[in-house]
Amino acid sequence: MTTEPASVLAEEDALELLTRGEMELEGRLVGASNTTLRAEITLDGLTRRCVYKPVRGERPLWDFPDGTLAGREVSAFLVSQATGWGLVPPTILRDGPLGPGACQLWIDEPDDAETLIGFIPAYDVPAGWFAIASARDEDGDAYALAHADDPRLSRLAVLDAVINNADRKAGHVLYAPGGRIHAVDHGVCFHVENKLRTVLWGWTGKAIPADSVETLSVLAERLEGDLGAELEQHLTVTEVQHAQLRVRRLLRAARFPEPSRDWPAVPWPPV
Repeated sequence: MTTEPASVLAEEDALELLTRGEMELEGRLVGASNTTLRAEITLDGLTRRCVYKPVRGERPLWDFPDGTLAGREVSAFLVSQATGWGLVPPTILRDGPLGPGACQLWIDEPDDAETLIGFIPAYDVPAGWFAIASARDEDGDAYALAHADDPRLSRLAVLDAVINNADRKAGHVLYAPGGRIHAVDHGVCFHVENKLRTVLWGWTGKAIPADSVETLSVLAERLEGDLGAELEQHLTVTEVQHAQLRVRRLLRAARFPEPSRDWPAVPWPPV
């Protein structure tokens, strides 16, 4: 097995590996609500780890159609890929040992990985961070749920608004070598109703950065064309149309969205 970090594998090579590689299961990630397996995948002497989420292991949800979560994971990658931000690791839909499912490149976090989101003692929130919620521990000490005012997270907040992510937890943001961040767990995205639920509310109502607005303009065109057609392989036509509408609304407002009053604004647990 190569010792080269997975993060340096080119996207094109990663997709080829995920698509054609031979998968060998290692074990289950027990903290996940749906069946989530870690596996090694090998092609032409190259081996990497991946996350495999078989459709048959998806837990039924009251608000999302059964058997659609894997396709939503792939769709989130396709939208991320279209932005050029590289936020979602390479993800495909393929057959595996337990049948069809989402297969995503595993991201190894270094031991000294930075943290940009989390619960912090209320008196110790770093300068420039946004405190979005407050809490107390069992001893009554005050904490803040906070995140950095960081352009990498800002772009992720824009992406989540586009895909209507109903579950952006702090633990779904991974920190890769070289300062890159990656976002995972996108099975509950692309609903036609506004279900945005996230820990990244620090920019609420603020202007979206100009470079992200430019990206949204390109994304709007892609969603009307090739990207929209590709998403229809995994989502309903109506879900794709609503993604197009969300991008248009973001472009018109040029501001980060406000939390909905009809839906919890922060996922539980948030980390």
